[in-house]
Amino acid sequence: MATVTFDTLKFVKTLEAAGVSAPQAEAFAAAVQDSSNAADLVTKKDLQIELAPLKADILLLKWMSGVMVAGVIALVAKAFIAV
Repeated sequence: MATVTFDTLKFVKTLEAAGVSAPQAEAFAAAVQDSSNAADLVTKKDLQIELAPLKADILLLKWMSGVMVAGVIALVAKAFIAV
């Protein structure tokens, strides 16, 4: 699981500069930090692991369709050459 860097002190100072009281700003910062810690984020590595089987299947389908097209072309060529 990925972690999100969150600067609580900067967040609190920004809220205080906007006129929010210090206890409220600290409560907001704690709530935001808790919610970001609870988030289940997907990383690039997670996606690569999940998508690897799909990539293999797509490659197999490409080869299968290529062989099928080659077979159809061979049959059509045989039909016209035999005449």
